[in-house]
Amino acid sequence: MIFPAIDLKNGQSVRLFQGDYQVVTMINANPIQQAKQIEISGVKQLHLVDLDGAKSGQPENLAIIRQIRQVFTGFLELGGGIRTYQIAQQYLKLGIDRIVIGSAALKNPQLVKQLIDDFGASKIAIGIDGKNGQVATEGWLEQSKVKMSSLIAKMNEFGAKNFIVTDVSRDGTMQGPNLNLLGDLKEEIPQVNLIASGGIRNIEDLKALKRMGIDQSIIGKAIFEKTISLAQILEVEKC
Repeated sequence: MIFPAIDLKNGQSVRLFQGDYQVVTMINANPIQQAKQIEISGVKQLHLVDLDGAKSGQPENLAIIRQIRQVFTGFLELGGGIRTYQIAQQYLKLGIDRIVIGSAALKNPQLVKQLIDDFGASKIAIGIDGKNGQVATEGWLEQSKVKMSSLIAKMNEFGAKNFIVTDVSRDGTMQGPNLNLLGDLKEEIPQVNLIASGGIRNIEDLKALKRMGIDQSIIGKAIFEKTISLAQILEVEKC
């Protein structure tokens, strides 16, 4: 599964550079139309991020997310500011197929356990974002001292199976994914499903990930830059 990404800020689709909220590229002023285009292409999964919510800890683009759910019939994944049981439940009731828990996994691990116990591991992904192998939180605005591998192992003990791993220093840079980091995590904790995010440029990057046993990934800027097309995503998924 290769997920095109739509990052929402002030109701619009944007891309950040290395997680910097001050370095914003407009992708589409109408993210609902963008989601429709992905639907029409035949790609069956979509990754959404509420960037405003990631900063505030509240659903900030709820109306847009609801409308995207209405026009996109495939697998819809959503992250950004999901830090309470109530918000998680709200999104799942809205019909989101999988929610991404980021900062709360580090700061409120019992929330992850409760969500997995109540909704099942397939409904929950843990967002492991960081630099130099250490976890970043609060929409990447804060850097912790916790190792990414340690947080994955702890969340796996709670039943978490799906982990979206983002090297913040690669995100939006078109420099390729951090294969060394992903390879080390795959070797250290082989029983989990790693989803690669950040820096993916082209088909060769996707093939390199697949050779490592990572067959789920999230692509944002490369689609905007036209180095990967939606048609090519479909081709890779068939291989």
